[in-house]
Amino acid sequence: MQNEYSDSDIQVLEGLEAVRKRPGMYIGTTSSKGLHHLVWEIVDNAVDESLAGYCDDIEVVVHKDNSVSVKDDGRGMPVGINQKTGLSTIETIFTVLHAGGKFGGGGYKVSGGLHGVGASVVNALSSWLEVRVYREGEVHYQRFENGGHPVAPMHVTDECSKDRTGTTVTFKADPTIFKETTEYDYDTLANRLRELAFLNKGLRIILIDERGDGRQDTFCYNGGIVEYVAMLNKNKQPLHDEIIYVEGEENGVSIEVAMQYNDSYNSSLYSFTNNINTYEGGTHEDGVKFALTKIINNYARNNKMLKDNDDSLTGDDCREGLAMIISCKHPDPQFEGQTKTKLGNSEVRKIASDIFSEGFERFLMENPSVARAIVEKCMTASRARLAAKKAREMTRRKGDLDVSNFFGKLADCKSKDAQVSEIFLVEGDSAGGSAIKGRDSMTQAILPLRGKILNVEKARLDRALSNEEIRTIITAFGTGIGEDFNIDKLRYNKIIIMTDADVDGSHIRVLLLTLFYRFFKPIVEAGHVYAAQPPLFVIKHGKTIKYVLNEEERDAYLATLSPNTKYEIARMKGLGEMDAEELNETTMDINKRILRQITVDDAIAADEIFTKLMGEEVEPRREFIAANAQFAENLDI
Repeated sequence: MQNEYSDSDIQVLEGLEAVRKRPGMYIGTTSSKGLHHLVWEIVDNAVDESLAGYCDDIEVVVHKDNSVSVKDDGRGMPVGINQKTGLSTIETIFTVLHAGGKFGGGGYKVSGGLHGVGASVVNALSSWLEVRVYREGEVHYQRFENGGHPVAPMHVTDECSKDRTGTTVTFKADPTIFKETTEYDYDTLANRLRELAFLNKGLRIILIDERGDGRQDTFCYNGGIVEYVAMLNKNKQPLHDEIIYVEGEENGVSIEVAMQYNDSYNSSLYSFTNNINTYEGGTHEDGVKFALTKIINNYARNNKMLKDNDDSLTGDDCREGLAMIISCKHPDPQFEGQTKTKLGNSEVRKIASDIFSEGFERFLMENPSVARAIVEKCMTASRARLAAKKAREMTRRKGDLDVSNFFGKLADCKSKDAQVSEIFLVEGDSAGGSAIKGRDSMTQAILPLRGKILNVEKARLDRALSNEEIRTIITAFGTGIGEDFNIDKLRYNKIIIMTDADVDGSHIRVLLLTLFYRFFKPIVEAGHVYAAQPPLFVIKHGKTIKYVLNEEERDAYLATLSPNTKYEIARMKGLGEMDAEELNETTMDINKRILRQITVDDAIAADEIFTKLMGEEVEPRREFIAANAQFAENLDI
């Protein structure tokens, strides 16, 4: 074996070559998520111009060939020669990593694009990219091809009005990098652009889709995050009419908070720093949460709503039914956490707490009827929490479980290694029995579900814990729930929902996903939840048996057969009608099955959908069904 390691083994990747070699290091993934990340990098540059006070309008256009243009009316990129590179500033921005106006503090006070790699990375991962800068009455242009190589130096192509300024970037993602897809999803683009418009009051963002039916949206919110909260509560019943808004600035750090309580039992709290969604929270969120709990407790005690010997309200009590947006603008944010979406600046905790405390306390003093309604809701949540604490005791796992000692329900796997273990939540006792016989008992646990579980969108935790099926699920997972929840105790790497491909099966799946999203959200976010994909058809010809998921897959397979083949097509039976061998062959065998992983890429959109589909309000659900009926499949009517 050759074991030499010499100077010649050291490779130096020049320019943008490193980006193309390891794109995941720069954009996370080359899947659809990474593809859309290219758009965010260019849009963030335009939004930074808005943050600096120079941009009012941004236009994003998806062209018919899935190239994308991002146009802004900011100052326009500088067009002179960069002293350090000897290249034009435009060529420097688009070909040199870590080149930009966001490091010294002169170009931008605060910025969402933190790393200075955005434009150059997009260029590196594009088949071609064009830049047009409108500045000082001239149109400056440069084109790059084949992963970021300039076709010619920057040059002036036209004249424009002296008043016109801004930058337009058009690019086409490289299909040799994005092998999975180069097609943009309109809703993904719209959700993020709408979010940016909420976070930057008065900024108008236009999205135009030149493909298909030519969808178009304009997002502009003069109320900023106040309108964001109104959207979050659109399908809920607000506890008070006025949305509470607090803002302030200290030592160059600005804090904005908008909030409104509703009659639901879940909180919708989202925080941002320089337009970046801080999914993992951070010091700005900690400061506001601390202040919220402190101010509500102080008000309750000062107004004799809480007696001296009463326990204080907890943070969870004070956040039940709360829709809140926290937006922090920081000149030098430090991010940490697993995905670098947690604000770590220690000084922000006190700044956020002080600013929010002053504004929220003043609101409660000036609006005593609203203050009383808020405190009463928190106290009701506290009583429910204590009831839930007693109910939780029934779900705590005592020793190992098997089919005989756990309500006769869970057929546990033999392995105690969570990394290789998986649990199937199976619709019905009949399918559960077949699954138990057809499983790999070493790594596969089976939990049959009898009927439909409680819709937790309409229930507090204490009521959910009175439901036997939910208690069984909690005990099987081993994580606990509520304040006892600990994802490190999860006993299975995969939680697989296995229901029939019909309306009832879909309803059970949605009820389970609602349970997971509301009470086990970290499990979903960590990618542990899957939906089994039982086949819809079986095709037999000769000794070959082929299972297919749907009509499209059926037709595609039949097209591969020679014209002279005799074949039989049969629609598959429901899970409960399959024997153990069929169930294993089609849905459970790890070498043959197809699983769909459930992810929560856009938590705010997911929250809205769950509220719409499973909440108390009927009209939003009716509108959703009417708008999406054309996409319904497998209706057994």
